[in-house]
Amino acid sequence: MSQLSLRERRPPREFWLHEAHNFTPWLAENLSCLAESLKMELAFEAREKSVGEFRADLVCRNAADNSRVVIENQLTRSDHSHLGQVLTYAAGLQAVTVIWVATEFRREHRATLDWQNEITEERFRFFGVELRTWRTRTSGYRAEFAIVSKPEGWLQSENRLLYQIPG
Repeated sequence: MSQLSLRERRPPREFWLHEAHNFTPWLAENLSCLAESLKMELAFEAREKSVGEFRADLVCRNAADNSRVVIENQLTRSDHSHLGQVLTYAAGLQAVTVIWVATEFRREHRATLDWQNEITEERFRFFGVELRTWRTRTSGYRAEFAIVSKPEGWLQSENRLLYQIPG
C-alpha cells in the first residue's frame, strides 16, 4: 500500500472547532511539537496575554537566550488582520521572535515575513508556519508544522514531523 493512501489531508477545523477555545489550548499543551519543528526550545509563559486591549495567543521564552517569543495562530489562510496582530503583540511584549501559524500563507504575507527577516537586526526572527492536518488509517489524526518563512540560515530538518491529535 502506498504512503499516500495511508493518510488524507483534512481541514484543521475538523479537529479544532474554535481557534481560541480548542486550538490555542492544544498548542499550549503541545508546544514541544512546534518547538521541535522550529529547532527551538520554548518555555510556556502565558496564553491570551493582554497587550493593551488585545490578547496574544501564546507567549513563551526561548530557552537558548531567555528572549520572549510571541505565537499568533489562526485556523484559516493568512490575512491582514493577523499580520497586524502579530506585529502589535511583538512590539507590545518586546518579543524577539515572532511565530505566525496559519493553515496557508498568502504570497504577500510570506514576503512580508521574509522582508522583516532581511531588514531587522539578526537577533529578531520572524517565522511563518503552516499547520497541516491529516487523518491516517493506522494512527488517527496528525498535525504537521511546515516552516514556510524563516530567517536566512536558520537550521531546519528536512524531515516532516507528524504529531498526534487527540480525537
